[in-house]
Amino acid sequence: MRLLLILLLLLYSLPGLGQEVIVLEKNTDIPLPYVAIYNKAKTKSTVTSGQGKADLTRFSQHEEIIFKHISHLEYTTTKAQVMAAGGKIFLILDDNHLQEVVLSVSRFRQKKSEVPQKLVTIQPEEIAFANPQTSADLLESTGKVYVQKSQLGGGSPMIRGFATNLLLITVDGVRMNNAIFRSGNLQNVISIDPLAIEQAEVILGPGSVIYGSDAVGGVMNFYTLKPVFSYREDNFSGNAFSRYATANNEKTVHADFNVGFEKWAFLSSVSYSDFDDLRMGSHGPLEYMRPHYVVTRNGEDLVVENDDPLVQKPTGYNQINLLQKIAYQPHDLWDLNLGLYYSTTSNYPRYDRLYQERNGQLRSAEWYYGPQTWFLGHLQVENRGYNKFYDRSKLTAAYQFFEESRNDRNFGGEMFYNTLENVDAYSLNLDFEKGFGKNRFYYGAEYVFNYVGSKGAAKNIFSGEQEPSASRYPDGSTWQSLAAYSSFRWEVNQKLNIQFGARYNHVLLKAEFDEAIYDFPFNDANLSTGALTGSAGINWHPNKRTTWRANLATAFRAPNIDDVGKIFDSEPGSVVVPNPNLRPEYAYNGELGLNWRIGEFLVMDLASFYTILENAMVRRDFDLNGVTTVDYQGEESNVQAIQNAAGAYVYGFEAGAEIIFSEELKLISQLTATTGEEELDDGTTAPLRHAAPLFGNTHFIWDSGKLKLDLFSEYNGQFDYEDLAPSEQGKAYLYAIDDDGNPYSPSWYTINFT
Repeated sequence: MRLLLILLLLLYSLPGLGQEVIVLEKNTDIPLPYVAIYNKAKTKSTVTSGQGKADLTRFSQHEEIIFKHISHLEYTTTKAQVMAAGGKIFLILDDNHLQEVVLSVSRFRQKKSEVPQKLVTIQPEEIAFANPQTSADLLESTGKVYVQKSQLGGGSPMIRGFATNLLLITVDGVRMNNAIFRSGNLQNVISIDPLAIEQAEVILGPGSVIYGSDAVGGVMNFYTLKPVFSYREDNFSGNAFSRYATANNEKTVHADFNVGFEKWAFLSSVSYSDFDDLRMGSHGPLEYMRPHYVVTRNGEDLVVENDDPLVQKPTGYNQINLLQKIAYQPHDLWDLNLGLYYSTTSNYPRYDRLYQERNGQLRSAEWYYGPQTWFLGHLQVENRGYNKFYDRSKLTAAYQFFEESRNDRNFGGEMFYNTLENVDAYSLNLDFEKGFGKNRFYYGAEYVFNYVGSKGAAKNIFSGEQEPSASRYPDGSTWQSLAAYSSFRWEVNQKLNIQFGARYNHVLLKAEFDEAIYDFPFNDANLSTGALTGSAGINWHPNKRTTWRANLATAFRAPNIDDVGKIFDSEPGSVVVPNPNLRPEYAYNGELGLNWRIGEFLVMDLASFYTILENAMVRRDFDLNGVTTVDYQGEESNVQAIQNAAGAYVYGFEAGAEIIFSEELKLISQLTATTGEEELDDGTTAPLRHAAPLFGNTHFIWDSGKLKLDLFSEYNGQFDYEDLAPSEQGKAYLYAIDDDGNPYSPSWYTINFT
């Protein structure tokens, strides 16, 4: 027996033999990846793998070893004690850090309580309970993001008075915004499958230091399902889901499954949704009713009565989403992840254009978007180096393909117009994190390249003859961005930390205009613009019940192909033409926030913000060498262009409250008020187009652990005629009509039970 013990001790003392540890969560026995393991002097360190394993060979038998994880309590022991316990370590979840780990602010994991900006986090259980039809609906359910819908196949988020290409979307850290993201309402967020989202985070306010151009009003980060490794025999798991909704006769099916091994893991997900025409609520203005619509029979356009004016005909469409991920961990310090995403829709009608009238008659016989197709393939390589240059590094290489089209024909018209656009988008990100004691330094670089293809055609529906027409964008145009950034988080003491950073971005744009279509006084556009942005914020915890946040930041948006080279009918009788003389728009933002726990039953979360926008790119009247009207698709149209013609400001207040009646019963409420104005050509000001009305929600929740019930209301304030932007005042067909005959948007609320 003594000889056997000696042999065992010799084996354990040999490098790599008998010195492996697995770190598990105490209550669930789930392996914990990314647990930092180091000695007191921090001269030796390692980290657990995706299976929670690590090699302790570098540590001596009796020196103290510290096990540290961002969401668990720190644990100290020795290697000898670990081996005596069978090579297992159990860490206890830190209740103070539950649901507080975020990725969005630095691209690496950090505690939400350390972030000086206002963040909205949507956890997996919240996504499952909200059960949204689209990712736009998921954002709207937070009560902090306003979502505009021009049609059922839509969902354009608005944050703090900004929208569309002044907001940034990322998926698993990859920038989704491309060179044709427009200032009009965007529907790209619906390409992200809400049933494949593991977590979502929204930065309220600028994020240009980390994310560059477009991150002016906020950043929406979606993190999809991750493959899970397994050290057990039962390495297969999966979920299946189906849903039917009466409001639009939605039929949705979803399935995902995971196969995990020690070093490899595979995850697959598929979702399919079919939406019929949307039925509106019975309480509302008569102007919103749909009394008639257009059908085409035997080549003739006819206006027919709607059997049910509450049904918005036509609005239905269908969509499929696919996701495949492969994870490989060859070593404790390396992670390789491949992600493949595909989403496409059927044709989907643009309801607001089909509802529009001209001379008392419906204007369009057809107006629909072609399939909105999106593909993303990305490879992420992460290394935990713990050397003098970085503790963690991450390389993300990605390719995306976007395709969309617009198709329309006037009522009684014989010409059918089509524009088809696609974008090939390449990106490369290299990010680093380095610790200096309790302080953290983040830095990195980014390169983005977009190639835009665009075609236009006009077809006679009777003869079948087709001829080239104006493309929406200059075909073959390119947009490039090169950037470097750094950010530092300084923990002054346990109550105060400061975070500041800077980024330099350089953007190159090239476009050539087709002289065969229009005789412009210019042949091309070549822009080379640079922008330096910065941020500084503090997070102060004077006591356990109070947290103050303050943040100052600048942001920018560089002109893209949509701004510089677009040709389209912005509204009846107007056409937008290219403008090669644009400059970036800049934002300057300040915000102050307070999280205050009053006793054990009430938590208040308050924030105020003020943003100034300079050189704002807006649509205004324009001339081409003195020419102010052109013929566009057979109609004499007023010339407009995107121009640096305005300054703007927006300010607002966000309030949240949580009242805890008992362990099972609580009330949660959110409210956002935003005001914004922009300069007009005559020096006066007018309401900012994307400043949302007062909005919010209130939830009365009972949760016993096994059963959860939610009685909630969503509500929206009124926009009077004088509150509408000038561009909206001219679109009376979209709004209700007040007693003076002017368009306005009434207030509304819904009551729901889940």
